[in-house]
Amino acid sequence: MNVVSVGGGAFQPYDVVVGRGLLAGAGQRIAPFVRGRTAIVSDETVAALHGPALQVSLQAVGIRSEIIAVPPGEASKSFAELERLMDRLLSFGLDRKDAIVALGGGVVGDLAGLAAALYMRGIDFIQVPTTLLAQVDSSVGGKTAIDTPRGKNLVGAFHQPRLVLADIDVLSTLPERQLRSGWAEVLKHGLICDADFFNWLGGEGGAGVRGDPAALEGAVVRSVEIKAAVVGADEKEAGRRALLNLGHTFGHAIEAELGFEEAALAHGEAVALGCCMAFRYSARQGLCDPAIAARVEAVIAAAGLPTRLAEAGQFAASNLLARMAGDKKAEGGGLTLILARGIGEAFVSKTETPETVLAFLKEEGAA
Repeated sequence: MNVVSVGGGAFQPYDVVVGRGLLAGAGQRIAPFVRGRTAIVSDETVAALHGPALQVSLQAVGIRSEIIAVPPGEASKSFAELERLMDRLLSFGLDRKDAIVALGGGVVGDLAGLAAALYMRGIDFIQVPTTLLAQVDSSVGGKTAIDTPRGKNLVGAFHQPRLVLADIDVLSTLPERQLRSGWAEVLKHGLICDADFFNWLGGEGGAGVRGDPAALEGAVVRSVEIKAAVVGADEKEAGRRALLNLGHTFGHAIEAELGFEEAALAHGEAVALGCCMAFRYSARQGLCDPAIAARVEAVIAAAGLPTRLAEAGQFAASNLLARMAGDKKAEGGGLTLILARGIGEAFVSKTETPETVLAFLKEEGAA
C-alpha cells in the first residue's frame, strides 16, 4: 500500500491511498469523514459490480448508505443528470455534515464531485475510482464538471475530495479498451515531466496495459505523485497545472466533433491521439526533434492506442480549429497549446496562430 499526500497549501491536504484489496476495508478509511450516512454515487455497471462490497464495508463501521446509480457513459455528465442526482440527494436528506462517495470512473467522479460542490453550497466527498483513467487522473486534483453541446467540461467547479482510495484489484474487471484508455493518461504524465517514467512505461512497465497488477500499481503511484506535485502548486490551473492538459486541446476537439460518443472514441484514446499530434506539431514548429515525436507515437501505438487522425474518423479542419478556439483553456480568443521540447519537457504556448494550426490539421488529414 502506498499513500500520496495532495495539497497542503491553497487547500486542505488529503491522501490518495493506492494498493490492493482496499475496497473491503474502505469503511474504516471513510469513517472519519462521514457522520453516519452517505450517498454512494455510481453508474449502473459499477454499482452492480462493486456497490454491495462497499456498502458492506460501510455498514461494518456503522455508516448507512444509499446507492444512486446513473447510466454509464459520458452522456451522464449533463445538466439533466445533475438535476436528477441533486433531487435524489435532497430526497435522501443529506445535510452539510454528511458526505458523498463517488464510486466509479471519471464520469461518476466529475458528476458526483460537482453535485458535492453545489449541494447546500458544498459538502465533502470521497473518491473511490474504479477505472485506471480515474485513478491516475480525474480523481486527483478537485476538477469537477459536466459537458455541454458546446464543449467538454465547460460547466464545473474546483472541489477537492477529502480522500481517494485507488484499489488496483478493481481494475481486473475493466474491459481491455478501458484499461488502454487509462494508460493514455499514464503515458501523458511521463511525457509532461518524467522521461525515465515514460521510458519505463515503454519497456517493462508496459506490462501494466496488459493487466499486470505490480506494473499497474507502480504506474498509478508514480502518476499520482506527478499529478499531486503539480496540483499542490497550482490548484486552479493558473500556471503549471495547465501542463496536465497535454493532448487535451486536440483530443477534446476531436471528441466534440464526434459528439462525445465513447463507442467512436474513448476519452483516453482522444488524449493519446492528442499527445501524438502535440508532439508532431512541436516537431513541425522546430521545437523538438522529429525522431522524438516518432518515439512517442511508437510507444503509444504499442499500447494499442490511436496515433493518427484517420483512426478516429473524417474531420473538417475548420471545425476542429473552431472547437480548439472555444476550449476553456483559450484566452482572449487565442489558442493555448501544450507543446514539448522533448519527452518530459512539456510547456505552455499561447502564441500559436490559427493559420498555423489550421495548416497542421490539414497535414494531419483533416479536410
